[in-house]
Amino acid sequence: MEKRKPALLYLGNRLQKHGKNPTGVDFLGDQLQAWGYRLTRGSAQKNKALRFLHMHLLLWKSFRQRPLVLIDTYSSLNFWFAVSIALNCRLLRLKYICILRGGLLENRLQNSSFWCRTLFGKASANVALSDFLAQRFALYNYSTQVIPNGFSIEDYAFKSRNNFVPKLLWVRSFAEIYDPLLAVKVLEALYQDYPQAELCMVGPWDDLAYPACKAYAERHNLPVRFTGKLSKAAWHQLAKDYSVFINTTRIDNTPMSVMEAMALGLAVVSTDVGGIPALVEQDRHALLVPSQNLKAFYQAICRSINEPEATRARCLAARAKAERLDWSVIKNKWEELLLNV
Repeated sequence: MEKRKPALLYLGNRLQKHGKNPTGVDFLGDQLQAWGYRLTRGSAQKNKALRFLHMHLLLWKSFRQRPLVLIDTYSSLNFWFAVSIALNCRLLRLKYICILRGGLLENRLQNSSFWCRTLFGKASANVALSDFLAQRFALYNYSTQVIPNGFSIEDYAFKSRNNFVPKLLWVRSFAEIYDPLLAVKVLEALYQDYPQAELCMVGPWDDLAYPACKAYAERHNLPVRFTGKLSKAAWHQLAKDYSVFINTTRIDNTPMSVMEAMALGLAVVSTDVGGIPALVEQDRHALLVPSQNLKAFYQAICRSINEPEATRARCLAARAKAERLDWSVIKNKWEELLLNV
């Protein structure tokens, strides 16, 4: 007899309509609905305090349906959102699953051990998006199930490139942890040897990082294009005009933008922080460099340009890796968890 799908309540930051990038509650939530789950999700409140209250209101309004609660769990302020939601789930005798998305969650394991036991120790399951976080959680005696971020590979048209030119694409929010200014400085270094070099930066302008990048580019007369936030289809189309995708982040887990770049056929040069080495293998799928290392980025990009056959081989391997992250594969792991928790 086929098991009945549980009702789901998915709580996270759903701020896409406010100009932010989509998060798990958006893209995984869409898939859960497509797979036939009865899903309630939130919150889309822009104000943090209102978002906190709205998440709890959704929880209390839906508890009679006995939903299984999914909690996107980050390492910053939203960690406390997750703790509070978990405490209310226990009060209402609802099962909950923590989806581990914060690149600095290990710091919470170290510095907030009591609250981590309250949150992760009482969860019906903890879902790690990469082996990196699973290994870190295991050090603190928490069991996890690894289910990577997924996406629809059919939405990503692979472009095979015969030559790789110094046209760089950066896609992320303009926040300090993603180190966008480093991308501009990488272009500056390349520009000395490659006068045709250029950089396009796609993403919402979150904090002081954007004006700093724009001012630096103008001061040094660098060819940097700032598009702001684009739809997925728009930046996929834009990517056809670029060769190298650079990911300059200082903190990360399993970035969707890197997965998307792999699927599109861009040569990926990324920092080696967090879960990225678990997502891509050095020299096989991408070139990985230390965080905040301008010289290493410059050298890796030059290598991508000057060794086109090796770069093309990495792009093909990266596409094959991305295909293994298609929802058709990831779905089975989620179904097994949700039907048996």
